[in-house]
Amino acid sequence: MVLIKFNRIYNFLNNTSMTSQLKYFKRFDVLALALVFVTSSCSLDIDESDSLITPESSGSFTGVEDPEAQVNEIFNAIRGNLEAQDNYFAMQEVSTDELLVPTRGTDWGDNGIWRTLHAHTWTPSHAYVLNVWNQFNQEIFRASEVIDSRSNGSATDVAQARFARAYSMFIIMDNYGQVPFREPDAAADVNPSVLTRTEAYNMIIADLTSALPDLPASGPGVGADRPTKASANFLLAKAYLNAHVYNGSGAASAADMQEVVDAVDAIEDDGFALQAGYFDLFTDAIDTETIWFVTASTGNNIWNGLHYNQTSSDNEGGGWNGFTTLSEFYDLFEGDPSTNNVGDGQEERRGWVPDGSNADATNLGIGFGFLVGQQWGSTGYDDDGVPTGFEALNDRPGNPLVFTKELPGLVGNNERNGIRVIKYHPVNGAFAGHKIIFRYSDAHLMRAEAMLRMGGSATAEVNELRAIRGANALGGVAESDLLDERGRELYIEYWRRNDLVRFGQFTKNWSFKDGGSVGDVNRNLYPIPSNALLSNPNLVQNEGY
Repeated sequence: MVLIKFNRIYNFLNNTSMTSQLKYFKRFDVLALALVFVTSSCSLDIDESDSLITPESSGSFTGVEDPEAQVNEIFNAIRGNLEAQDNYFAMQEVSTDELLVPTRGTDWGDNGIWRTLHAHTWTPSHAYVLNVWNQFNQEIFRASEVIDSRSNGSATDVAQARFARAYSMFIIMDNYGQVPFREPDAAADVNPSVLTRTEAYNMIIADLTSALPDLPASGPGVGADRPTKASANFLLAKAYLNAHVYNGSGAASAADMQEVVDAVDAIEDDGFALQAGYFDLFTDAIDTETIWFVTASTGNNIWNGLHYNQTSSDNEGGGWNGFTTLSEFYDLFEGDPSTNNVGDGQEERRGWVPDGSNADATNLGIGFGFLVGQQWGSTGYDDDGVPTGFEALNDRPGNPLVFTKELPGLVGNNERNGIRVIKYHPVNGAFAGHKIIFRYSDAHLMRAEAMLRMGGSATAEVNELRAIRGANALGGVAESDLLDERGRELYIEYWRRNDLVRFGQFTKNWSFKDGGSVGDVNRNLYPIPSNALLSNPNLVQNEGY
């Protein structure tokens, strides 16, 4: 028997496909596996430095048996990763001025896992930091297996795998700054190499450029749940727009910004365009803005902020009463600062709250956008799921369900504290499977930003969008205006952290951020998870952790 460190096995499990794992472990002696646990002195607290009894390890990759099936598995895994309200979503949104999850009594306490994200006091042992690292690094490796020539994948399979690898690598590069990389035929006892941020960036650009010719040139419509030329161009634009962050230069180059403009122009040439009717975009209907969506349920984004007594015919259990926004983010929108009823002078994207007279079957009594003040709901539903009446709601103790603009803090909240945010709506299906990941208005604003960073004007582009959204024209657009506009247009669409970092605002102060983390530029990157450092000595912890 050969003894190797536990970190080799940990590496193998986190950087190989299930098929490879099964082939590998078929070579285990059953008795040897049992001895792993018997020899641990009746303790299952195995540290990464402990030894396990394993066979000899060697690379034996000969190709993926069914590349198309593995590509399907990869996109199913990505769909699952993007469906959750924790992990990647929380790291991009709850860590910003856009969302927080306050503790209400004991509800949503969860040992402080949500509070530390918003306060910027996370550590290398934070569960979401580890989960995202594992989830997307796994898809990088599985995509590499398909891309390998020994898999003999079709041009379409390889192009889709390159897009999946580029997207997954973008997430790891953007959040952690370094990317472990394992070749498909590397032995299990060989530690993955580590790509620097610049190396990972270059690989992303190369993958997308290589994939483009073999991806379909599909415009708006059926098929947007898989990569197209437009989705590849979108990710190229996103990478080029952030290039000065990733290469450490601190200033956008004209060449990179021109690449952004060219990529967005190509998306526009494929038929994508801004579309009126903001909340109509977040349904499963075909529109001209949805570039890439996943068939993930939208339920988390609907119910994680709504109160327990806010229901729909297909979810009579109501909401989960967690997520809220900050008053300062709400104040970025035009309209009455205290109320959000119809006629309060608000722009379309801020939404509206029914006041009783306009609570009907088309909204189930539940508002759109930012919910503040008295909330309404249905008194019941008929056999067809149509509300039978509406009433002003109370919370569970019997108080009027009035969502407040302010919160007392991250703890000490009651059921009514905090403005709630709802973009997907239960009237379109309480758990409909259509979550938008890339949207044309984001591309439109990326082009505006690139123009601004090249010394031109973004005003016309921004005002074109604002006119469609029912907002007043701006006299001029500076960087701060563009950041605010991106917040108004793209809230809870995974991009707030990325935007704040690019504009140098992720370290700014906002309500309930820990004072010691304000101005700490090291927080622009998440730490490398403790477990990952133990398993791969090629990794180096990010500065400040």
